[in-house]
Amino acid sequence: MGLRLRKVRFESFRSYDRFELYDIGVLTVLDGENAAGKTNALEGVQLLTALSSFRHPTARQLIAWGHDAARLSARIEGDDGRLLEVDVVLKEGSRAYRLNDKPRRAAELRGMLPAVCFTPDDLELAKGSNGVKRTALDEMGSQMSRNYHAVRRDYEKMLRQKNRLLKDGASSAFRASVDDVLVTVGAHLSAKRGDVLARLRPHVQDYYRALSGGTEQVDVSYAPSWVAWDAERPWDGAFTLEEAREELARAVEAGAQRELDRGRAIWGPHADAVAFFIDGRNAAQFASQGQQRSLVLAFKLAEVALVREMTGQQPILLLDDVMSELDARRRDALVEFIEGDIQTFITTTNLGYFSKSLLDRARVVRLRKDEGTTRVEGDFTGGADMTEGGEGA
Repeated sequence: MGLRLRKVRFESFRSYDRFELYDIGVLTVLDGENAAGKTNALEGVQLLTALSSFRHPTARQLIAWGHDAARLSARIEGDDGRLLEVDVVLKEGSRAYRLNDKPRRAAELRGMLPAVCFTPDDLELAKGSNGVKRTALDEMGSQMSRNYHAVRRDYEKMLRQKNRLLKDGASSAFRASVDDVLVTVGAHLSAKRGDVLARLRPHVQDYYRALSGGTEQVDVSYAPSWVAWDAERPWDGAFTLEEAREELARAVEAGAQRELDRGRAIWGPHADAVAFFIDGRNAAQFASQGQQRSLVLAFKLAEVALVREMTGQQPILLLDDVMSELDARRRDALVEFIEGDIQTFITTTNLGYFSKSLLDRARVVRLRKDEGTTRVEGDFTGGADMTEGGEGA
């Protein structure tokens, strides 16, 4: 199965009254100064493919100032001749989706054309909180499996309900009934994360080995909340879904009073730990800045490989000004990767990061801001059109 994004159009979205890019090829470079609207365009592509945004905005934040709604549309073509027209209408508090002019639920579109996004904020993956790493796993898993997204959504709903009950001092019988559901859903989520990480690990190791010249070994560890784990070294345990349910139920039952005293849930997937290790040492504590960047780059390239492996579909790669965050060696490694057949969108403030040969095969869209309005610079005839927009990232 091979799908390609061929056209996108935004109306009243972020900083644009209108943005259109058609005849999209393998590589698109959005060039311009800071706040010229490059990141907004990349975000629009992600909303049309992954159905999510790396910024995690509200619908109101996505709608251009002075408008009541935003509309994004995409034309996706398959190598088997399929033509898919996707439309997303954003209003305050709601999102509506259509496929080939028929209403669809987001769950029906999610994963159709996955996207992997790499932004400077992702460099926090190596040393950031467990929450950052769990979110990265969940967003990856949700694109590969509709069931994964549903399980994650159900767990978050049950977790909010349990925390309300703990704060309100609800009866133990009522809390126990909620715990039964939370444990079942939570065990599924932990098991799904563990499975995704197990499949991702060899890809991360392969890419990191290439980036480091084979001189260092990397590992990724996922430790569920119910285990006693020493963060100084990887947790190499494994568990089945049934084992996850039994262990989580045991921890929640034994710690019921502790959770009541604290007024919040302590055990469950929201408290699971994810850690990276280089030569057996926790990367968050001991890795150099260069090692951390190699680790995150390896993680992102591994994500592309895993999505392709699990879905049979080459994902779109979205790179938001990451070249400025990488040194020459790592930039070269990333450029070598995107010189393959993966459809890629890159934002940059400096075309000097790219070779002439790469730019020759890319469509370069130059953006500028003129009195708060984002426009295409010069007489651009390669398939982009923007008019009347406000300031944007």
